[in-house]
Amino acid sequence: MFKTTSSGLGAGGYCLCPKCGERIVHRRGAPCQEEQCPECGTKMLREGSEHHQLWLKKQKKKQS
Repeated sequence: MFKTTSSGLGAGGYCLCPKCGERIVHRRGAPCQEEQCPECGTKMLREGSEHHQLWLKKQKKKQS
């Protein structure tokens, strides 16, 4: 059995900058982590991905 590296989030969706909050449309075949934020140059996160969920938890802890 083969292990896939795809997150399975599909072609739609958005990429989110964890630094400034900029959102851009996800481009099919281009992982968000390979995209740079057009505003500040930070690596982007895919909305709804595991990395995005971890970032949200971290932000929630900072606010507490």
